[in-house]
This record gives sequence, structure tokens and C-alpha cells, in this order.
Amino acid sequence: MLQLTDKNHKTYYIQTPLRIFNEMWDEQKQRPKNIYLKSSKKINVKLDRLRIGITDYLTEIKEKKKKISLYTLNKLIKKYCSLDNFPYSEGSLLYNMYNYIHSREHLITKSTYKRYMVFFRLLERFEGNTMKNLMIDDVNSTFVKQFLLFGHSEEYSQSTLFRTIYFVKTILIFLEKRGIRTYAYELELPKEKINKKNIITLKESELISIKQIEIPIQLKAARDWLIISCYTGQRISDFMNFNINMTEVIGEKKCISFIQQKTQQNIYLPLHPEVSNILLDNENVFPKKLTTQKYNEQIKEVVKLAGINELVTVEKRLGHRSKTTLIPKWKAITSHIGRRSFASNFYGKIPTPLLMQATGHSTEQMFKRYISFIDTERIRSLGAYFEQIYNENQLGIS
Repeated sequence: MLQLTDKNHKTYYIQTPLRIFNEMWDEQKQRPKNIYLKSSKKINVKLDRLRIGITDYLTEIKEKKKKISLYTLNKLIKKYCSLDNFPYSEGSLLYNMYNYIHSREHLITKSTYKRYMVFFRLLERFEGNTMKNLMIDDVNSTFVKQFLLFGHSEEYSQSTLFRTIYFVKTILIFLEKRGIRTYAYELELPKEKINKKNIITLKESELISIKQIEIPIQLKAARDWLIISCYTGQRISDFMNFNINMTEVIGEKKCISFIQQKTQQNIYLPLHPEVSNILLDNENVFPKKLTTQKYNEQIKEVVKLAGINELVTVEKRLGHRSKTTLIPKWKAITSHIGRRSFASNFYGKIPTPLLMQATGHSTEQMFKRYISFIDTERIRSLGAYFEQIYNENQLGIS
């Protein structure tokens, strides 16, 4: 039984053919408790579209001063509960957003497509919450305020909410260029508060510990790949496919050449001595290939054996939201640690443009997102000045 309250605070109780276990139903929000479970997600989408459909019908009969037709109401319920793919009203935000995303599907990466669909699904849920199809004319400053209120009540991160709004503006600008009047240039967007992320990396001293520890033979390939990743700065989709046939001598330097899977950039990367040492130790071949899951599991074991146990702050997924928590560093190690460690350990020691060529980053701003860098020399110098001035003052007093 779905409970629906209209804008005049009149409540309707609607019987639907949709079924869910009592313990999985949120009575207060009138939806599944976990809307990210595959089965619950489908039910929630149908309920959202049903709310909008019924609200539109109730508004229509009120304007025409007609009575509710149970036949029409039951027909609406049957329609929205049986559909898996819902047509979006032409001229609506979701209609234009859907067309924009799918017209570019062949031009964008899978990760970009998935990110766009996150924005799309979030706006679908917002429409269900407001019980209204958002038309292009509705997307204005009031929309921004209402969307942010909805997002905060649902505990979405500020970053997700702001990126969704910026994507909406992209759609509006796209439509403006095609002669459709929108509020794109009047849309007031909030400034995102930049929270410095705690970037987890492996320092040089920790890499030395990892190289020196004795480990079971079954973890050797994982340790070798971990070290390789920290001295090449590549994603697992690239470094785990390294093989000796990719190596060549360029300018008297042994390099590995490959095309990055994500960016499709040609990378020519001189082999760091640590990588060369691993090849020598493995009879001039790269370690055996591991699945991403196995690699992620085993490098945690390797780092734990190296005694790297300091507590670090991470965003950990609890249920369907991320929460800040403290965990031992070895638990925070994932396949991306090598890329971040490479950027952080060599930043300030090697010219940034050369490092960006190695990692394949197109902008310095993107590159710096990978860096966990504290200028210890400046801190030491500043501290020394503090002590010197303090000692001079003390001598002056005495």
C-alpha cells in the first residue's frame, strides 16, 4: 500500500501490485530502505514514476473539476508498475539529459558514462521526491535550492550534489546553442567548499620496508607488482598487462612503451632501476598476472607484514553512504596506491611536466590531485627561525 500526500496535504492510499518484504520497507519515506539493491532500485524507480503520474492526474481532474475515476487510476497504476523503461516527457530535463548522454556514448569513456548516469538517476529520484516532471523552464535558481535541500536530507556528499548541478548547466548550455531558451546563464551555482582529501601513499621508507621483508612465495608476485606500480605510476589496467615485449631501448635507456587503456595515450616510460631489479630477479620477465581482486587482497597482506600499521583517515562506504573513519594504513591499500605514491614521491624532485608525461595526466591540476606533499624542508627552516628568534628574545630578557 503506497501512501501519497499531495500539495494540499490530502493523503491517498494506493494499492499496487509491487511486493517487498516488510523489513525492507521504509514506512516513513514510503520506499525501500536500501534503494541501491538491484531489486529495490527497480521498485523505487517505478514508485517514483507512479507518484508523478498520479499527481499529474489528480492535478488535471482538479483543474477540470472532474471526479476521480477508479478505472483511470487503476490503469495508471498498472501502467507504471509494469514498465521497466519509462518514456520521458519531450522538453523535460530528463528527456534532454538522456538524449545528451546517449548521443555521446561512443565518444566518452565507460567511467564518464557511468558518472553521467549517476547524475541522471539522482535527478530521477529528485523528481520522485517532488512528484513532478521537471521541464526545462523549471530549471532555475529555485530548482538549485530545492535540489540541494533534497540532497542533504538524503545524505549525499556535497561533491556529488554540486557536480550534478554543474552537469545540469552543461545540458542547458548545450540546448542554448541549439536555440532553446533556458536559464543556463542565470543559474546561480554554489561554490564548492574544497575539502583537502587525505591522500594515502607509500613513502620511500615504507617501500624499502616492503622490499626487505620476508614474505610467503604466494605473495611475491603481488609485492613485485606493487613496487613496479610505485615506480611507474600507472593504473592496474595498464601495469598488470606489462610484458617484456613492450620494452625497447630509446636513447640508450631501457623503456616500456604502451597505450594507456583509459586515455589512449602513447606512453614511453624509462624503467626505474627498482623495476629493472625486479626483472633481473624474475629471469628478465614481469611477474605473473593477477586479477584485480586477488592483487588488492594480497598487497594488503604484504603491507601488513611490513608493519605499516599507522592509523589513517579514509572515506569508507557504510551501507550506501561514505563516512570518514580511522583504519590501519595497510587496510587502505588498493591498486591505485602505486599511482599516487609515484606522483607524491617524485613531486618536487623531478620537473612536473616530465612526471605528467609519465602518468598521462593532461593538466597539472588533475596531476596534483594525486599528490600527498608536505614540504618538510620549509617546515624545518621555519621551525629553526622560530627557535632562533625565541632564543634571541630569551637572551635579551636575561
